[in-house]
Amino acid sequence: MAKLITPRGEDYSRWYTDLVTQGKLADYSPVRGCMVIRPHGYALWENMQQVLDGMFKATGHQNAYFPLFIPKSFLAKEAEHVDGFAKECAIVTHSRLKATEVDGKTTLIPDPESALEEELVIRPTSETIIYSMFAKWVQSHRDLPLLINQWANVVRWEMRTRLFLRTMEFLWQEGHTAHATYDEAEEETQRMLQVYATFAEEHMAVPVVCGVKSESEKFAGAKHTLCIEALMQDRRALQAGTSHNLGQNFAKAFDLKYQNENGEWEHAWNTSWGVSTRLVGALIMTHSDDNGLVLPPRLAPLQVVVVPIWKGKDPRQDILEAAAAVTKELTDAGVRVKLDDRDNVNPGFKFHEWELQGVPLRVELGPKDLEKNSVVCVSRIDRNKTFVGRDELAARVPELLQSIQDGMLATAREWRDASTFDVDTWDDFLGRIEKPDGFLLSHWCGKAECEARIQEETKATIRCLAFDQPDESGSCVRCGEPSSKRAHFAKAY
Repeated sequence: MAKLITPRGEDYSRWYTDLVTQGKLADYSPVRGCMVIRPHGYALWENMQQVLDGMFKATGHQNAYFPLFIPKSFLAKEAEHVDGFAKECAIVTHSRLKATEVDGKTTLIPDPESALEEELVIRPTSETIIYSMFAKWVQSHRDLPLLINQWANVVRWEMRTRLFLRTMEFLWQEGHTAHATYDEAEEETQRMLQVYATFAEEHMAVPVVCGVKSESEKFAGAKHTLCIEALMQDRRALQAGTSHNLGQNFAKAFDLKYQNENGEWEHAWNTSWGVSTRLVGALIMTHSDDNGLVLPPRLAPLQVVVVPIWKGKDPRQDILEAAAAVTKELTDAGVRVKLDDRDNVNPGFKFHEWELQGVPLRVELGPKDLEKNSVVCVSRIDRNKTFVGRDELAARVPELLQSIQDGMLATAREWRDASTFDVDTWDDFLGRIEKPDGFLLSHWCGKAECEARIQEETKATIRCLAFDQPDESGSCVRCGEPSSKRAHFAKAY
């Protein structure tokens, strides 16, 4: 079954697509640039959603839902915002279709009489519609902070698409908040970035770099943007989440004001933050191998598959009954487990199939295991076997799953760190970025024109100015002007 997967070393892009489709995560839809998320992929997203939703609510946020359609005039109210999204917007211009004859064939056209008085944008993001509503809801300082999240779909008209990583329609969450002061908004911006970093590392087993985006890379309309950046196995970076301090830009555009304790009116301070189904792509490219998906136990739709093994005169029924009992024991212990008792395929086929779909742990039970009252546990990440007695199964399997989770993070962090280099000369920068060679830590003068020149010449971007990167005097890698800190450069998805 692994023959269905193009090896990473042969064609990384094809390998990724093969994993998504053969691993039954998603498929191409009849609509160009859009995808169909299959049950296995959607279950993975649901697990992500469930964990994140709990983390959001634990920090005081509530879920709400806002319209898919945004009046075009709303988008124009914040100048930087409209400039950033204008080229990606899909527009609704009419409310109905009309049948007509063209060359003897019936076709559908927009009914001219149904033209909308104001055209509607299909949301690329919801700042404008949400802050227009916040302006209605907020009157007093007692109404603040207002902490809202929504789970939704958005549409951005992408020309080049790739399953999960960049599609015209995708699923995400977007948090939006209003605060009385800049400091409170900044605290929220930092808090939610840390929520994302914790989720990425503790649940996805994906190590991330936390930092601030350069001015040219920030969200359109934000005062500044914070981000988490991950490094994939092909040494390209992937932005895994962002948190934006919007300042008062949208509050002023939509007259979002509150009356302070002195009875004076002030504009609120806003933040927004979000992650999307792009996280599924990050998960795939961080951990998977040439045999298929490798999913972290905390998020895997199935954590364990139980495979009974028999042939010929083996006591098939006894083995099946024991396998069913094992499945129940693990279910009762809180493990997401499936019993594969199909009799139309052999065990080897089952092994490959579940390996392809990334199930973290396989439990095998054959006639010898039945005699010994034990099972064989096989790890997806290294195929190591652990023999476990039936009486300790409910305790040992969660321990094995945690060991797999910890091992995945350690391996990914080791890879990331081994693919991060201090680069001080332009020649060295050019040589490493061409491969690409991962994160290049280089001094940057801070000027947008120099940043743009580097991107034009190498296609590398500043992924972030990392919070934990120490201050250090140096010279800009491109222009030689003074610099006080290194930036994370990389080619990116």
